[in-house]
Amino acid sequence: MDNPLELLSTAELRARRSIKWRAYDRDVLPLWVAEMDTPLAPAIAAALTAAIARGDTGYAHPGRLAEAFAGFAQRRHGGWLPDPGRMRLIPDVNTGIAAVLPLVTGPGSAVVINTPAYPPFTRTITAVGRRVVASPLRRDENTGEYALDLDRLADDLARRDVSAYLLCHPHNPTGLVASRADLMTIADLASAHDVQVIVDEIHAPLCYPGVSFTPFTSLPHAAADGAVAFVSPSKAWHLPGLKAALALAPGDAGWATLRSVPPDHGAGILGVIAGEAAYTASDDWLDALLAGLDDNRRLLATLLTERLPGAGYRPPDATYLAWLDLRALGLGDDPAAVLLDRGRVALSAGPAFGAPGLGFARLNFATSAARLAEAVDRMAVAVE
Repeated sequence: MDNPLELLSTAELRARRSIKWRAYDRDVLPLWVAEMDTPLAPAIAAALTAAIARGDTGYAHPGRLAEAFAGFAQRRHGGWLPDPGRMRLIPDVNTGIAAVLPLVTGPGSAVVINTPAYPPFTRTITAVGRRVVASPLRRDENTGEYALDLDRLADDLARRDVSAYLLCHPHNPTGLVASRADLMTIADLASAHDVQVIVDEIHAPLCYPGVSFTPFTSLPHAAADGAVAFVSPSKAWHLPGLKAALALAPGDAGWATLRSVPPDHGAGILGVIAGEAAYTASDDWLDALLAGLDDNRRLLATLLTERLPGAGYRPPDATYLAWLDLRALGLGDDPAAVLLDRGRVALSAGPAFGAPGLGFARLNFATSAARLAEAVDRMAVAVE
């Protein structure tokens, strides 16, 4: 199958109505928000076309999205087969987090997140009346490699005001995939301090060859039994605007929480239909995408070495997001703002991800090789 990242021209992409291509002026090359520059997988396009033809645009029924995900998880996550009967349809991951947090935490209590952190996490946590405790990842300043700082995390989870830990796995923006051993340590800490674990696993389908992904709720541990996880086909198959995700709690304790979440009719029926096609009939497309993304994450390293040797970058283990250390380039705390102004290339602002994001920017490399090269050229011109 052809590389999906190479099938659309820039002119075709600029005709899109999505925020990625409409938020900035037409002379800006956008590599910021997590949308991919791909057409839909053929099975998804066919399912949606058929739905539109029959006018199937009413309120969403869960359909067989849960069963479809369970089958995908069994194929792609080491034979793990979660129970479809212990999943709930939700519009998106952040909506699910906002629904679950009030059920497992008290007003004014604190939720731990690993920084740099996906910015909507902070907004969601504070919107439901909880406080954020930032637990920074550990970064090797020589290699740029990130890892969980388990000692710091132990201290943070031991705080008396902390009642939950929101684990982003794979991690956005660094692309870190935790080992099974580290996940078991997290489970031990959560149990020891009676902390609820909530897991965002939306990027799990986007792990690269040689990287082993372990779903947190698959662990044989009491903390996993009580955990609630969130998944969605939106990132891996370019479906964020269709609004369909799943909350899952395979363990008895987690399901006792999840089944009490009030029904939410905000999910989209087209998202359910597309998700079923993604999880059941689009593995080959996903494999072609991953091959193209793997090429791009390596190409970006070469381009930066040649054109911006002062930029720090380690190819991620998962996701199509590059976390760039631009502190040595003299662009200030928010390099993305300077690169937008001088180079007309849009990246995500590092400071929005918390204090560890000062001097950093996030680049979305889910685009063609030519557009990726153009983006680095624009960045180099901006610096020069």
